[in-house]
Amino acid sequence: MPTGVALRDVRRQLFEAADRILLRDGPSGLTSRAVTTEAGCAKGVLHRHFEDFDAFLADFVLDRVEQLAPEAAALVSKAGTGTVAGNVTEALTAVFGSVAVAIVALIAFRDGLRARLRHTWPAGVPVLTEAAEMIGAYLAAERERGRVPVGADPDVLAAMLIGTGHMLFADRTGAPPTEEALHRMVSSVLRHGSV
Repeated sequence: MPTGVALRDVRRQLFEAADRILLRDGPSGLTSRAVTTEAGCAKGVLHRHFEDFDAFLADFVLDRVEQLAPEAAALVSKAGTGTVAGNVTEALTAVFGSVAVAIVALIAFRDGLRARLRHTWPAGVPVLTEAAEMIGAYLAAERERGRVPVGADPDVLAAMLIGTGHMLFADRTGAPPTEEALHRMVSSVLRHGSV
């Protein structure tokens, strides 16, 4: 690869390349060489911008967590519209249709990445924790509107939904769950988890 090629937004270009590799090849396919090749730049570009590959991966994971913020705001703004199960199903589809499942596998796959993330993310699994907080905030807003039972714990329901959703989407090689199957799971968790 030529080293004199100017890159407009190196971080974005490298992170988008990592997204594509994770979705296509999984965590084992994500190497510094694969990222720079996919991004169309020299390998040295990554190492000029990041201390090492685990530093790149930690920034990549945290960037993907930050991308959930607009989705969280959009979900909370839906409170009082549509159906609760429909809105949650749509949110779970967006979260797990992204690189979220692959990021969880990547974190499990790389000890150095986990160690780096512990410094900035002391509890939970990045992306899944943020997604649970997003759904918990939405369910709390719906509880205030009387669309989720008063006795229901939005955070517990959100954790159940994220955990069960992750199990449904975890097999990257198989077909994702149908919208109907996901909606049925969401409805069941909301109904039985609120008792």
